[in-house]
Amino acid sequence: MTSLPEDPSPLVGDEDRDAAAQRLQDAFTEGRISHEEMDGRLHQVLTARTQGDLASALTSLPEEQPDGPSTIAAASGRIRRRGAWRVPRNLVVESAMGRVELDLSRAVIEHQVIDIELRLGTGKARITVPRDAVVDIDGLHTVWKAPLYKVPRRPRSGGPRIRISGAMGFGRLKIRHARR
Repeated sequence: MTSLPEDPSPLVGDEDRDAAAQRLQDAFTEGRISHEEMDGRLHQVLTARTQGDLASALTSLPEEQPDGPSTIAAASGRIRRRGAWRVPRNLVVESAMGRVELDLSRAVIEHQVIDIELRLGTGKARITVPRDAVVDIDGLHTVWKAPLYKVPRRPRSGGPRIRISGAMGFGRLKIRHARR
């Protein structure tokens, strides 16, 4: 006969641990906890097996405020972001007509999961993601042409997860991984 587990709270994954570690680092940089306290709590987070273990490591920290979406919009013309721009956790891209180019290959990505919502009428869209990024386009609805995206033959691990959702009218989305 098997025994019941001692702690019935749900198990945690790497994403949960990463988010908790980020909260601890933010609290340290804001001066809310000391270096020694951060080290101890970080050890708790990295060895946590359940949600209860994570919760005890994060006690007395302020609640995490969800980031509101950042919006890039244009009625017509071109929307272009490239180079070392800071990618928000939630990004909404709106364009009635025109071309959209988002290059995340050299961007500053501080979050493990990035949500990009496209609200595009007509025109092409191209998104370049880092080599090690995982791309999810299941939430994207297209009217005219299906998105062009090839999953890499040898996917790399450790990169951000980029979820692309929203709606596109008459245009095509092309997603590619950076070469270097």
